[in-house]
Amino acid sequence: MNTFHRGRRLRSKKVLRDMVRESRLGREDLIQPYFVVESDPDFRKPIASMPGQFQLGLNQLMGDVGTAVDAGLSSLILFGIPVEKDPAGTQAYAENGIVQQAIRRIKDRWPELIVVADTCLCEYTSHGHCGLVSPEGVVRNDPTLALLARTAVAQAQAGADIIAPSDMMDGRVAAIREALDEKGFLDTPIMSYAVKYSSAFYGPFRDAAESAPKFGDRKTYQMDPANWREGLREAAADVEEGADILMVKPGLPYLDIIRLVRDNFDLPVAAYQVSGEYSQIKAAGQNGWIDETAVALESLIAFKRAGADLILSYFTQDLLKAGHI
Repeated sequence: MNTFHRGRRLRSKKVLRDMVRESRLGREDLIQPYFVVESDPDFRKPIASMPGQFQLGLNQLMGDVGTAVDAGLSSLILFGIPVEKDPAGTQAYAENGIVQQAIRRIKDRWPELIVVADTCLCEYTSHGHCGLVSPEGVVRNDPTLALLARTAVAQAQAGADIIAPSDMMDGRVAAIREALDEKGFLDTPIMSYAVKYSSAFYGPFRDAAESAPKFGDRKTYQMDPANWREGLREAAADVEEGADILMVKPGLPYLDIIRLVRDNFDLPVAAYQVSGEYSQIKAAGQNGWIDETAVALESLIAFKRAGADLILSYFTQDLLKAGHI
C-alpha cells in the first residue's frame, strides 16, 4: 500500500492542472501604462531603456489604445510629458494639460474603458521632484498638497475614472479626497501608491517620463527598501484618509509587502511591475537567455499569488494582442 503523497496525479494533464489552479490571471486584472507627449500629436519615439514602449503623441496614443482595446484591454494609466515645465508643475493641473487632453479623447472614444490618472508633479516640474521645493532644496510637503488636489480635480473633470496619487507626500490622500468631494466627485475612487519605495528599479521610467530629479534624490519622501513595518503604517494612514485601492510599488522585489498588505487590509490591492522589472525581462528575452513571454506570465501570476488584485504592467498590451491572456 502506497503511503506517500502522489501530487503528480493532479499534474498529469493540462485540463487537470487548469482545474486545480489556485491563482488566475484575467484581462480585467491588468492595467497598461502609457506615456503621452504634448509636443506633436503624431509623435512616436521608442524608449531606449524600455524596449517595446514608446512616448506617444495624442494621435499615436489613440492608435495604440485602440489596438489594445480590440485585444481586450479594460484599463490603462496615463503619464504626461508637457512641452513646458516650471518649478510649480502648473501643467499637471492645467485644464488643457496633456493628460487631461488624453483623458477626454479616450473617454469620448471608449467610454467604458477605465482610465487611471497618475497624480503627481514630477513630470511637470523643472526640478523633477514630486512637490514644491524650498530655496534650500527641500521638498515642501504641506504646500504641495493643494497642487496635488488641484491636479486630481482637473483629471476628474476631464473624465478620469480613478485618481492615483504617486507623490508620497504625507496627507495627500485626505487632501485629494476632500477636493474631489467638494467638486462633486464623491464616486471617483483613489488608488493610492500607498507603499512606494525609493527603488533603483525606477531608472527606465525616468527616461520614459523625463522625470529624473535635477538634484538630490527622493529618499526623503519615498520609503526605505529595508522597511516593512513602515509600509503597513503608510497603508493604514491612506486607508484612514479615504483610499479605495492600495498599491505596492515596485512589484516582484516586494512580494512579501504585497502579501502583508493583503493580509492586513480589506481594500483591493494593486501591484506595479515597474520599468526596471520589465526591462530586465525584455533584455534577457532579446538576448535569448530566457523565454520572455513565459517569464512575463510567470511574474504576473506571482503578483496574484502574493495577493494582488490588480497589476500595472508594461507587458499588458503585448500579452493581450498575442492572446496569452
